[in-house]
Amino acid sequence: MFEANFGTILSVKISAVIITFNEEDSIARAVESVSWADEVLVIDSHSVDRTREIAASLGARVIERDWPGFSEQKQFGTDEAANDWILSIDADEWVSEGLRDEIESIIESGTDLIGYRIPRLTTYMGREIRHGGWFPDRQLRFFDRRRCRWNGRVIHESVEADDLSQVSRLSGLLMHTGAETAAEHEEMIRNRYAPMSAQQMQLDGVRTSGFRAVTAGTATFLQTYVLRGGFLDGIPGIYIAYFAAQNTFLKHAILSQLQGKLPKK
Repeated sequence: MFEANFGTILSVKISAVIITFNEEDSIARAVESVSWADEVLVIDSHSVDRTREIAASLGARVIERDWPGFSEQKQFGTDEAANDWILSIDADEWVSEGLRDEIESIIESGTDLIGYRIPRLTTYMGREIRHGGWFPDRQLRFFDRRRCRWNGRVIHESVEADDLSQVSRLSGLLMHTGAETAAEHEEMIRNRYAPMSAQQMQLDGVRTSGFRAVTAGTATFLQTYVLRGGFLDGIPGIYIAYFAAQNTFLKHAILSQLQGKLPKK
C-alpha cells in the first residue's frame, strides 16, 4: 500500500509498458526482460506482423490502438496500466540484469522518491557506443504516474516529474539496439527524425534559414565527433557524427521550407 502523502513505498506493483509497431524481431527480448514485473502491457498500433501474437504468448496484455504519436501513445499506455509505478521501455530496448536487480532492490527496501533516471547503452553497427553524446543518455523511465507524465512532444518525448528534487538516478543499464547499417540510419533521419524535429521546432516557435542549416549542421558534427569524443567509438563514431550533422541540416532546411509556406503578416 501507499501512504496517503505519497511517502515511502511500503509495497508496490510495477507495470512494464511497451509501445509497438511491426516489432516481431525484437519484442520477445523486450518482454522477456521485464517478465519479472507484475504486469507487462503492450500498446500496439496495428502491426501487420506477429508482434501482438508473440507478446501475448509471453504473457503480455496487448491493446491494439491507432497511432496518435509517440508521446500520446506512451501516455495512453501509462494511463491504461494496472499499477501506478511504470517502467517504460521501447520494443528495441531491454532491461539488463543489473537494472532489474536494482529496481527489485528499491521495491524491497522502499523509497520516498517519485522516479528514477536510467542510463541507456546503445549498440550501433555492432558496437556499444559510449561517446558522442549517446551515453549515458539518462532518461526518466521508472516513475510514479501520479506525479509524472509524458511531455507531449512530437519527437524525443520524455517523462516530466512535478518535483525534480524527488527524482534520482539508477546505475543499471537499459540496453538499446540502434541502426545496424548506414542506409537504415539515413532512412530513419530522412523519413522520421528530421521531419518530426522540424515540426517540433515549428511548434516551439523556432526560426531558421538556409545559412543556419549549414552552420548548425557543421557545428553538430564537430560537437559530436570532437568535443563529445565520438572519435573514440571508431568507424561507428564517424557515422554517428555525420548523421547527427545531416539530421541537424535537414531539420533546419525543412523548417525553413515550412516557414516559407506561412502567410506573411
